[in-house]
Amino acid sequence: MADATLLSSPFPPATHAAWRTLVAKTLGETPFESLEKTTVEGLPVEPLYEAADRPAGFPTRPFNADRAWDIRALTAHPDPAAANAEVLRDLEGNAASVIVRVDPTGQSGVAVGSAEGLARVLAGVTPEFATVALDAGFLGPKAADWLGTFAKASPGAKLAFHLDPLSAFAEAGASPGPIESHLVSAATVAVRLADTYPQAQLFLASGRLVHEAGGGEAAEVAFAAASAVVYAKALVRAGMPMAEAFARITLGLAADADYFTAIAKLRAARAVWARIATACGADPQARIEARSSRRMLAAQDAWTNMIRLTAAGFAAAVGGADAVVLGNFTDAIGLPTAFARRQSRNTQLVLMEEAHVGRVADPAAGSGYVEALTEEIARAAWADFQAIESQGGIIAALTCGHVARQVEAALAARPEPKIVGVTAFPPEKPAPVEVEPAAPKPVEAPSPRLPGPDGSCPPLKPMRIAQAFEAAR
Repeated sequence: MADATLLSSPFPPATHAAWRTLVAKTLGETPFESLEKTTVEGLPVEPLYEAADRPAGFPTRPFNADRAWDIRALTAHPDPAAANAEVLRDLEGNAASVIVRVDPTGQSGVAVGSAEGLARVLAGVTPEFATVALDAGFLGPKAADWLGTFAKASPGAKLAFHLDPLSAFAEAGASPGPIESHLVSAATVAVRLADTYPQAQLFLASGRLVHEAGGGEAAEVAFAAASAVVYAKALVRAGMPMAEAFARITLGLAADADYFTAIAKLRAARAVWARIATACGADPQARIEARSSRRMLAAQDAWTNMIRLTAAGFAAAVGGADAVVLGNFTDAIGLPTAFARRQSRNTQLVLMEEAHVGRVADPAAGSGYVEALTEEIARAAWADFQAIESQGGIIAALTCGHVARQVEAALAARPEPKIVGVTAFPPEKPAPVEVEPAAPKPVEAPSPRLPGPDGSCPPLKPMRIAQAFEAAR
């Protein structure tokens, strides 16, 4: 038997009071409060935390030691043939699923406008083995039907239609026809496809747009939660039971290089979801898709984005995301090359298979810092969610400018950042990176317009934090 005395220490245990005494000597006349910080939403961040009494009690990601999370690759190349090559290369390179961003103009996604066009992008993909997801904005219901056609009514097909008209509305600041009609259209198509594809996820309740526009963590979680409630109600009105409606909705959140905050945000989202779903008689287990932040990326010295993306991937994995979409280090400049896409995949593979980040169900459990920040974000998000609901729901909160004002306040409170490669340690000489050339060719596509007056709201425009500083240089 091992001698327990070998594990004992001759040094007395360090206490919080002893640490405060040492810090006071170091600071001299500088007040201790100078070490305290807050997030852009005013949530406190202390300089030191003691171990948490107990881990937060909420359902974590289902544990799978072999494949802890879904490595999901996004393609947005405007040329369908090039997009197909990217999709196949990603799956051969150990991605588990793919997202096709659809844009008939080819400006921000694959130029697809029909079921045949989407089938060309997905040629060679077997949806029974690799999940296929969509990102199609107001064209979501039509793209969902195209994807359903591609899957050929196979009940084993793993599909994620990712219907999300609210994010499209919030980003554009307008909807082609009433936004309420887009909700009804999306829910009607979703319920029709749900019977054919029992494994399909129908809606993506995403708060990422709040993040990309510069908003804070609690506002992002609240936006996602309020969107999920609206989508669940729409599915119920279309004939789906409430418990199944919640089970068919995925939460979409961003992960950035501020990994402690990102970890806490994802954990807080699970707590908020559990409270809402339980109240509705649904499974409290959230399904989360985390995408790396675009607002954190730099165009200047883009190589440094590899560090940011690695931190974001780590945060998403530790925070318990079920699927992680890691961007490319060239995304602030142009379309990624095969090398950039390989770097994105391999970063996650190293985190999963070499760093073994997924070997623990909830690695942050019991950390005083993360547990405290999780609770702070969850409480603030719940208060924001209640404020949104008190105004009549997320559509009303968007239309009256409530969400836009929250984002503007967070932007105003954001301190001047230190961005490696831009404001800190800028390169002495340019370090160019290669991007993939593309010449978008628009295709014919059905109009997403629905009868009735257009909806409108103050838009939430995506931004990059480094952009202003890059322009100044």
